[in-house]
Amino acid sequence: MIGDAQTTKKLAKANFEAWAGTYDHSLMNHFLFLPSCYTFLEELAGWQADRKGSFDLLDIGCGTGTFAAMLSGSNLRTGCIVGLDYAMEMCRRAQHKASSLASDPRVRFLHGDSEHLPFEDCSFDVVTCANSFHHYPQQQSVVCEMRRVLRPGGRLMIIDGFRDNVIGWVVFDVIIATYEKSVYHAPWTVMRSYFESAGFENITHRKFNLVFPAQGKLRRDLPDARQPQRVCSRETGRASNRLCPLLCLCVGY
Repeated sequence: MIGDAQTTKKLAKANFEAWAGTYDHSLMNHFLFLPSCYTFLEELAGWQADRKGSFDLLDIGCGTGTFAAMLSGSNLRTGCIVGLDYAMEMCRRAQHKASSLASDPRVRFLHGDSEHLPFEDCSFDVVTCANSFHHYPQQQSVVCEMRRVLRPGGRLMIIDGFRDNVIGWVVFDVIIATYEKSVYHAPWTVMRSYFESAGFENITHRKFNLVFPAQGKLRRDLPDARQPQRVCSRETGRASNRLCPLLCLCVGY
């Protein structure tokens, strides 16, 4: 469980500043972070198919900017894409990555705190947060801040470790909690309560595995990659697939 807020944030910041140099080459990037990026892209493709115009997106806990780069290079109709991270070195490397791939004026990165987002109310159509939420000591406050910067009809999408089965509990509540210190992977019921308290009326959950079978198709033809996935379950209770899900997506709008 997360303890003192300031101590927790300082520890997380120091760890991610130190990790920034090898972040993109880590096993966690391959098995956790990239599948999460593709899950977000799949959700956005399905959502945009039913609406007109472009959308502005804020990615909180953006790391080295991989998701922003993938989104910028996709066929989705995007406006501005802003990445925010509490670790300055992550932001620096994200900006360098964006510049080296292709200079895109829509993409920018900011150093900031998820509890105090440096944006006006109703600034974005979508807010995303992947695999960093468990580091936030004031989780309810963060969800309320995310809701504040969303425009009417906007979507909040959070991906984090699914700890509501035995394997997930061992991975996230025992191993990762021991290694990373002062983290909290919220159970589904708690995450749902965060969204409800922040004012979201429509809330869905999806759990999925680390190996994400849609990646190849998403790379080739993102806007049409909306078919159900073999290892995904949209149930909010029991796992319906043979492979044990270790990540979960919560969407509120």
